[in-house]
Amino acid sequence: MDKRKRKRWIVLVALCALLACLIPYLLWANTVLTVSHVELDLLPGEGSFTIAQVSDLHNAEFGGGNGELLTILEEVEPDLIAITGDLIDSRRTDPAPALAFLEGAVELAPVCYVTGNHEFRAYDAYQDLKSQMEELGVIVLENESMVLEEVPLRVIGLDDPSFGVRSDPSATPEQILQGALTALAPQAGEEDLRTVLLAHRPEYVELYAQHGADLVLSGHAHGGQVRLPGVGGLYAPGQGFLPAYTSGLYQIGETSLVVSRGLGNSLFPLRVNNRPEVVLVKLA
Repeated sequence: MDKRKRKRWIVLVALCALLACLIPYLLWANTVLTVSHVELDLLPGEGSFTIAQVSDLHNAEFGGGNGELLTILEEVEPDLIAITGDLIDSRRTDPAPALAFLEGAVELAPVCYVTGNHEFRAYDAYQDLKSQMEELGVIVLENESMVLEEVPLRVIGLDDPSFGVRSDPSATPEQILQGALTALAPQAGEEDLRTVLLAHRPEYVELYAQHGADLVLSGHAHGGQVRLPGVGGLYAPGQGFLPAYTSGLYQIGETSLVVSRGLGNSLFPLRVNNRPEVVLVKLA
C-alpha cells in the first residue's frame, strides 16, 4: 500500500473512531436533564418567588412516567411551574407522557400552561388534552391573565398565534398577538403590578416589550438545535439560521426575556451540545 492510500485509511479509521465515541455521547446528552438558573430583581420589597419553566416537552419521557423530570422539580421547590408550549408533538399525539408529567407536577406547585404551535397542529388531540389538563387542575391561559396576590405578580398567558389565524385567516401572527396583548392591558388596580408573560415564541419579543411585559418566558427555539462555542444556536423556527434568541436571558429595553432550550425534539431528532433543560427563574 502506497503512502497516500495509507494516509487515507488512517484518516478514515480516525473518523470512524471519533464517530463511535460521539454517538454515545450525543445520545446521553439528549436524555440527561440539566437545570439552568436565572435570577432577576423584579419584585418590590423583600421576599422571593421561584418559577420553574418547562418548555417543548414534545411528549418526551424522562424516566418512567417522566419521573426524572418530576424529581428535579421536586428538588428545586418552585412556587409556580410555567409550561410554555409544545407539551405534545403533532407527530406523536399520544398524551400519556405529558399527562403523567402533569399528574405529578400539580402535586408540587400550581401549574400554568400556554399553547405552542404543535398544539395547534394537533388541534383535535389538543382539545381532548385541554379538558384533561383542566381536570387535573392545570391553569390553562388562552389569552388570559391572573394575579398572584401573595407576590404580587400579574401572569399573562398568550395563546399561540396559529389559533388566532385559524379563526381569522386574513390576519398575520403579529396582528393576532397585538390584538390579544391590547385586550390584556392592566385593569384598574393592576397598573403597578409587575407582569410575567408566558408566550411560546421568542421572536415576537419586541412586540411583548411594547406592551410592557417585565419578564417573558418563551421556548420554541430548541436552543438552536445545534450549538457551537462562540456562535450559539444554528437554526430556530421563526428565526431561521443564526437566530437571535435561543437560550438564556436577554434584555430588550425594560423587558427581560428568558428562552428555554426545552426538553424534547420534533422533526430533527437530535440535539448537539444542547442538553434538555428545566429553567429555574428566581425573582427577588
